[in-house]
Amino acid sequence: MLAESDETVVVEGNHYFPPESVNEQYFAGSETHTRCHWKGTASYFDVVVDGDTNSDAAWFYPDPSAAASEIKDYVAFWRGVRVES
Repeated sequence: MLAESDETVVVEGNHYFPPESVNEQYFAGSETHTRCHWKGTASYFDVVVDGDTNSDAAWFYPDPSAAASEIKDYVAFWRGVRVES
């Protein structure tokens, strides 16, 4: 399991997981960054499971705008990662 929490924050349909709920053994740093006009600059992780890498499959905002401050360092997923609630 990549992350597990009953305390996710849902923004624009994405579940953002608290940093302490993320299983760090499956994450590798990425040099990718994107910019959201209202949240700020996102940083990415590659997700690595059983030797297979899903590039940039997780993202977070290390320094979000004031409007998105509640998701600072929270991690969200895409690119085939399934979030179950």
